Amino acid sequence: MRYHSTQIAAPALGIVAALALALPSIAATPPRMPIASFEQLAKPLPLPYSETANANAQVAAAKARAKAQGKLLLIDLGGNWCLDCRLLAGTMDTAALKGFLDRHYVIVTVDIGRFDKNLQIPAHYGITKRLEGVPNLLIVNPRTDTLINAGRTAALADARSMSPQGLADWLAQWVK
Repeated sequence: MRYHSTQIAAPALGIVAALALALPSIAATPPRMPIASFEQLAKPLPLPYSETANANAQVAAAKARAKAQGKLLLIDLGGNWCLDCRLLAGTMDTAALKGFLDRHYVIVTVDIGRFDKNLQIPAHYGITKRLEGVPNLLIVNPRTDTLINAGRTAALADARSMSPQGLADWLAQWVK
């Protein structure tokens, strides 16, 4: 039996189209976290914020990397004194979430002192009032330098009231 090329190509194109439609949703699916509580995180919790770093230079370099790699920029504003910031950092360091984050984000941490340092970073994205809390996460489209999660930057300021899976789900919602 002889087949015409369109008889073979049409079903193959249908399969390819279905996969193409499914891939964005697969990419945005948060990883299943193997830990159920923060007590299972490595101890001591990380101290992710450098008090001496040049925040402007770090953000500019991270934005350039994110743009070049086609990823989102995640600017994590916080302080090492903040338990919620350290819980978030410890959760983001778990193998399950770190792989997901590395595929979708370029992450930069910015020390904001006691809400009195490096405030030009959130101001650049239209946040000129006192930060509502920390961690305060800015999800930025590096191609347009626009804030994607406006109005929701302080959603994880009470990270300890969430589960590790809840944090992973929140971070995954911005990935398309």
